[in-house]
Amino acid sequence: MDISKRTFDAVIVGAGGAGLRAAIQLSESGLKTAVLTKVFPTRSHTVAAQGGVAASLGNSEEDHWHWHMYDTVKGSDWLGDQDAIEFMCRKANEVVIELEHYGMPFDRTEAGRIYQRPFGGHMSNFGEKPVRRSCAAADRTGHAMLHALYQRNVRANTQFFVEWMALDLIRDADGDVLGVTALEMETGEIVAFQAKATIFATGGAGRIFHSSTNAFINTGDGLGMAARAGIPLEDMEFSQYHPTGVDAAGVLITEGVRGEGGIQRNSSGERFMERYAPNAKDLASRDVVSRAMVTEINEGRGCGPHKDYVQLDLSHLDPQVIMHRLPGIREISIQFAGADPIREPIPVVPTAHYQMGGIPTNHHGRVVMPRDGDANAPVTGFYAAGECACTSVHGANRLGTNSLLDLLVFGKSSGESASEDVRRMPKAHKPLPQEALERSVERVRRLDAQQGGADVHETRLALQRTMQNHCGVFRFADRLKEGVSRILEVQRDVQRTAIGDKSKVFNTARVEALELDNLIEVAVATLVSAEARKESRGAHVRDDAPDTPEHPNGRDDQNWLRHTLWFRDGNRLEYKPVQLTPLSVDTIELKKRAY
Repeated sequence: MDISKRTFDAVIVGAGGAGLRAAIQLSESGLKTAVLTKVFPTRSHTVAAQGGVAASLGNSEEDHWHWHMYDTVKGSDWLGDQDAIEFMCRKANEVVIELEHYGMPFDRTEAGRIYQRPFGGHMSNFGEKPVRRSCAAADRTGHAMLHALYQRNVRANTQFFVEWMALDLIRDADGDVLGVTALEMETGEIVAFQAKATIFATGGAGRIFHSSTNAFINTGDGLGMAARAGIPLEDMEFSQYHPTGVDAAGVLITEGVRGEGGIQRNSSGERFMERYAPNAKDLASRDVVSRAMVTEINEGRGCGPHKDYVQLDLSHLDPQVIMHRLPGIREISIQFAGADPIREPIPVVPTAHYQMGGIPTNHHGRVVMPRDGDANAPVTGFYAAGECACTSVHGANRLGTNSLLDLLVFGKSSGESASEDVRRMPKAHKPLPQEALERSVERVRRLDAQQGGADVHETRLALQRTMQNHCGVFRFADRLKEGVSRILEVQRDVQRTAIGDKSKVFNTARVEALELDNLIEVAVATLVSAEARKESRGAHVRDDAPDTPEHPNGRDDQNWLRHTLWFRDGNRLEYKPVQLTPLSVDTIELKKRAY
């Protein structure tokens, strides 16, 4: 199988919010830029983001970036790097106004300013009370954002390769990244995309779980490629469950519903969040709300014939608020739950939603890894942004609407860094190592040659059920240990998957098998990292690490205030310190996290 070659200044893998924002930065700076994407850009998973993008604009009430920074550090359960968090929160207003100038159709206040709504964990004056910080376009903010960013890229003449799947990262003997190999779905051809800068914006890997708000394309492709190329994955044990997925369907119901005044109730009609978070109530952070919901269900106060969900009640709101601010949510509720929220509550359960971990990067978007005594040595030519990256601004738990902000800030930052670095590099491209290209060919050849191997669908299902049952909202020591054993068994099956269709043109069976290669890397990293972290922090809550005076909320700062690094080679773990020193302000000191 011959591999043809295409050469660019920069190649971006992924065309969601982070990839499109990075592409704007590169294309408008005059660099020849390619964007590879499995789906048309405006079908990327950013389209599913509903509630808004966080920025301390203060359009409806007083706000300040330092308050936003405090909330984000607290939300991260102090595992977030405070230099990166300050960078993100200070840049927020700039990137949101920039997006507005690109044509983003934000909702407006009566004064014509960008409309902002409250969101979970976002508070005024260092945790005093909920604040309006989420800049929203009804309940379709991600959809509006993608279209605005894509149109700007069309203007900048960014070159898109649609329905291409990146296969592997190309690294040479020096460890430099020189591009990627990719499969054109239409023809089955494998092509090497050679570039001086390679940016991963491949999104999350929510499909490692059986119940997820994520699209079927969210298979952790960037994480799998990075891991196979020797790049560690950081803090993979921290997976966020969104409190409000439609029961049995998993479809997302935005936190913006609670921001507009929605209330969660148990089978007695009680607003139960008042017991778990007396100050923030339904607008506590997502991990707190998810655990409260599961506790209500586990203690017999769930709703329905099986008492296995709680109710999200909007019926007390003005119908005009629902129809104007939450039209998509009303449609989702009617279609997937058979309930019109104007008149009846929505049945909801916590559902796998977001990964806080990913490819280690600094706040300039450059990928980093331990080398020569430096825990954060940059990998030449390699950048990452968005959910596939771990900057780490979300730490152990992400606040709602900080994800779209993450896309904008670090999509732009990675694009700026790549542009600067490319201009400093020699004019000629480094030669591509032949063995790196052959590895991709061999992966595809193995699938074509495999006879009588493991079924891709059944193997993926075994992976997802293992993750769902052993690494959920609450985690148990024995279940985690058993989960590690089971996922390693699944890993052996993934290595011998077989496909019946050997054709070249639009072979979705081959694409799904290649996606499974990435899912298993993420699943192993997640379970191994979770089993090893012997504390409760943010979204990672263990039964053997309870809340005590010595360890508030089960958190053990003395032994576990550190980032996990999982290496595929040898399935081993290393750790590195959390950056507690911000760029320009005082450190936000450790304390018990409560809402």
